[in-house]
Amino acid sequence: MARLGQVLWLGGPPGSGKTTVALRLARRHGLRWYGADTRTWAHVDRGLAAGIEAAGVWHRLGPEERWDVADDRELLARSFRRERGPMVVDDLGALTESPLVVAEGSTLPVAEADPARALWLVPTRAFQEARLRERGARPPWARLSLLLRDEIEREAREHGVPVVVVDGSRSLDETVAVVEARFASALETGPRAASAAERRALLREANESVEAQVRGYFERPWAAGDPDETVRELLCECGDPACAATVEGPLRALAAGPVLAPGHGSG
Repeated sequence: MARLGQVLWLGGPPGSGKTTVALRLARRHGLRWYGADTRTWAHVDRGLAAGIEAAGVWHRLGPEERWDVADDRELLARSFRRERGPMVVDDLGALTESPLVVAEGSTLPVAEADPARALWLVPTRAFQEARLRERGARPPWARLSLLLRDEIEREAREHGVPVVVVDGSRSLDETVAVVEARFASALETGPRAASAAERRALLREANESVEAQVRGYFERPWAAGDPDETVRELLCECGDPACAATVEGPLRALAAGPVLAPGHGSG
């Protein structure tokens, strides 16, 4: 646990809003963002090297075929979630001690989290279903997400990690405030990014992690397309703590310089 003392843990299933909240905290307070989803294909490759069956399924099969199973236990096994927990810990342990890291994802291993620096967001079934519909989630992925909700909530409660139920009654700002209150002591103690340049570097790192995830996807045998032309929502890299803007565009834009929302400077 000592080697992960710089980590703030924000877990939860798909559709809980954890990524949005974590990014808001990271940008406002000068933290490093670790999004477990951006490590998916790096973890698949590690799993392939280790001979993990679920990693082989992810590598060989595209999303439609991968989730096309009737048995809930098999679907959960194919999620590759449990095997990725130790990989997440390795990733976090390899990060520098400064600044603090806000780590979020469905694959965060709750058993490794310090309950004093952890919070799990768990949506109600109705809220999660609504979020998944908004995202256009296909039925097999939506089914898996609901299964993960139940499993993740059970694990969090078994390990004594605080849980916040997300039901839509709070606004985004209110949810962020709840998480900030939970992490208030750690945020005050730090360390946090001390300069605009450090903040901008952390934002660039976050955008590059999204790019790495996309490129890892296109390395699969079933993937087709050009990663450079893949459109993603990237963070504005102006470094202003009050900035929550994003910029939607092709990943090739990263090579052109700082990603900036209209009217935002990099000074």
